[in-house]
Amino acid sequence: MNYKNPYYDVTKKHHTVRGFCNLEPFSINYQDIRKWQKERRIHLPAGGYQQFFANWYQDANFSIPYNAVWWLGHATALIKINNKVILTDPVFSDRVSPISFIGPKRHTPCASSINNLPQVDIIVISHNHYDHLDFRSVKQLIKRFPLLTIVVPLGLKKKMQAWGAINVIELDWWQNACIDGVLLSAVPAKHWSRRGLFDINKTLWCGWVIEYYQHCIYFVGDTGYSPSFSQVKKYFPDIDIALIPIGSYAPRWFMYNQHLDPAQALQLFHDIGCKRALAIHWGAFELADDPLDEPPILLKQLLPEYNVAEDEFLVLKIGDYTKMSN
Repeated sequence: MNYKNPYYDVTKKHHTVRGFCNLEPFSINYQDIRKWQKERRIHLPAGGYQQFFANWYQDANFSIPYNAVWWLGHATALIKINNKVILTDPVFSDRVSPISFIGPKRHTPCASSINNLPQVDIIVISHNHYDHLDFRSVKQLIKRFPLLTIVVPLGLKKKMQAWGAINVIELDWWQNACIDGVLLSAVPAKHWSRRGLFDINKTLWCGWVIEYYQHCIYFVGDTGYSPSFSQVKKYFPDIDIALIPIGSYAPRWFMYNQHLDPAQALQLFHDIGCKRALAIHWGAFELADDPLDEPPILLKQLLPEYNVAEDEFLVLKIGDYTKMSN
């Protein structure tokens, strides 16, 4: 293979001549994927999908006059701070796949349509997997909000421009950019990237720290557990709220490098020293073997063991919101 990473920097451990790697490297190999697919079992939520929907979904209401964070489903959240609106990993489609009629299907809808969103100023993208970077959603958002700014990890700028985005900023880990007073910092995550057959780890993955006025929000993105997250606390010691993934973790032999389980999410809560956390990345798509309703159940069971109160690590309905301190 003659590919050479145009971002290669010998001074950075996560850069390689062929792409990117984690600080604690791991690989996803074809044999493990085939083994998981062969052994995979879909476990229904208690009471079935309709009961899960009744218990865990509501339409989002953006009319409240507060600084707040709405969880719209999976890793999509809407953050409103002082009249600035930021979307994380916007996925509004019914399936997360390169083909609109094949691939993982939603079991709970996104809590808002794109047409019902308030004016969106900024979108942050954590990586290029289809459940986090959705072509149809991004195209529709660009059409409705042509002047919005999309902030991406290394390697994704050209794709966003090809999809019609005018304002795109591309960052490496520990780089930042200021957009109309909003400071966005790319921070490490333990994950990987791929959209086609021959592009494994050719683009970077990351989390985002969003600072505006006196607020600091940490969108963890998609990640496995790593002790190196304590570095985030070192540089961002006053995180108001962290959006932490808790689902798509089973079976652990296959998923442990890629996705946090509820116990690791709670450990990460302590590692970064945030004031509060919001559970994301569960309840919409069956991307692993854990049932849709299992992540919040396990998280709540583990709260006492990790000395975390329910109002410190929030488990919201899809479509619900939490106010931020003013």
